[in-house]
Amino acid sequence: MSGDNSGLVFTFFNQEVAARYWLQILQGLGVTVGVGLAVVVTGVLLGLALAVLRALRIRPIAWGVVGFADVMRSLPPLILLIVVYFGFPSIGLPLSAFATTWLALSLVLAAYAEESIWAGIVSLPVGQMEAARSTGMRWWQAMGWVVLPQALRRAVPPLTNRVISITKNTALGSVVALNEILNQAQAASSTSGNPTPLTLGALAYLAVFLPVVVLARWIERRWKGR
Repeated sequence: MSGDNSGLVFTFFNQEVAARYWLQILQGLGVTVGVGLAVVVTGVLLGLALAVLRALRIRPIAWGVVGFADVMRSLPPLILLIVVYFGFPSIGLPLSAFATTWLALSLVLAAYAEESIWAGIVSLPVGQMEAARSTGMRWWQAMGWVVLPQALRRAVPPLTNRVISITKNTALGSVVALNEILNQAQAASSTSGNPTPLTLGALAYLAVFLPVVVLARWIERRWKGR
């Protein structure tokens, strides 16, 4: 019985196979980190801009923002990614696998970020804006210096959870041949005929996202105390 168990362990994680393919997994890790960071920066900034536009309370603009957020939150990220990758070339806008994954996930994150920040804005007393305006501030100044800092504190907990959830979807990039961790691990596993590269891929995901989860928890505790 013990011999069978050792055989399973050896098959599941073969040191020779790991030594042969670790560099390939490491390259995939670099791509995952790169596209993940790009998605976070673009998605959060776009979501912030949309929430501010919605706060103008100009009906056509507000309706457009709400419509965008509802559509992006309704579509599975995989479907959106496929539509972008295969649909954009038909209108003369072919995108690389990296650009496709970045754009699709950024749009999804922007929708959730907008809703989280907007919820923070409307949760504040109306008097916050009025008091700021009464001091002579313009609307944009009051929004930037008074309203948004408070709204962002309230938006941090749900927003950090969404950031983690959506950036993990970089694994969907393997569908359009993005050479991220999962794609590289699957290719190496197929070539070697051994699941060891998939084990390396799982460890690589832990190396990337476990610190992010810990950081998000720390940020939530710190901002809640303010």
